[in-house]
Amino acid sequence: MSESYAVRVAGPAAPGLTARRKLQLVLGVIWLFDGILQYQAFMFTKAFPQMLAGTASGNPSFIATPITWSATQLTHHLVTGNAVFATIQVAIGLGIAWRPALKPALAASIAWALAVWWLGEGLSGILTSTGASPVNGAPGAVIIYALLAVLLWPTDNEGPFEAARAIGRCRAQALWLILWASLAYLALLPASRAPHAISQMISSMAPGEPGWLAWTDNHAASALSGQGLAASIVLAVACAIVALGTYLPPRLARATLILAILVAIVLWLAEGLGGIFTGSGTDPNTGPLLALLALSFWPTTAGESP
Repeated sequence: MSESYAVRVAGPAAPGLTARRKLQLVLGVIWLFDGILQYQAFMFTKAFPQMLAGTASGNPSFIATPITWSATQLTHHLVTGNAVFATIQVAIGLGIAWRPALKPALAASIAWALAVWWLGEGLSGILTSTGASPVNGAPGAVIIYALLAVLLWPTDNEGPFEAARAIGRCRAQALWLILWASLAYLALLPASRAPHAISQMISSMAPGEPGWLAWTDNHAASALSGQGLAASIVLAVACAIVALGTYLPPRLARATLILAILVAIVLWLAEGLGGIFTGSGTDPNTGPLLALLALSFWPTTAGESP
């Protein structure tokens, strides 16, 4: 059988998943996981809107008032409201996974993430003086969802890394710089660098966790007790190095991206994996999203289509 005849019979080989599509699918899986967490029994109790209302504390009135109003409305329509919230997140995840719905799902994820960042997280406390820190999830996981949706938007453009293909290298690098510089800044705030601040943030995550994770957090908190200033400086320096990493030559850029992934893992452990094993966690927090973001900036010369 000739080669040309074999090709006509078998047809073209099915293309594999591109690097960009793999990143999109991971983002979709995280959204789907968020939706599943939202279906937990805790979310259908009054404790959930009370938790949301608590994010208004310390915020300016123009931020706090809508938070309080939306939490009150959720209290009056608890079962229906939470079911809708969970279903939206599941739909976003499934939409990202289904190619024909990819663009609408990513657009919806941006709008939903911004709404949750305001009304569900109180902008993650960055406008308050109560201790917004990378260790407790600032500047907020949902804002990174929105950032990833922008950077992973379907496109035929080429780029030096996946995050640059939709909006261009300079814009993508600027967003990376802003995010990681913000993490460095938040790590140095007075509420973060107080002697016992980071230790208390970590230990506060232990209640309700599985034994192995509670043990990890409690021992980390004990080791960092009284070392808030040193720990915050180390974290800030690491974040600052990562912030500048995408401007370096590819070999050095890869090294800083590995550092970013390591920082993301450390933060995720400090966050108690987002409380996903406690029954009241709404998302895995910033750790996995920061790692996924770092992978989207991995230098590559491949010109793959989404």
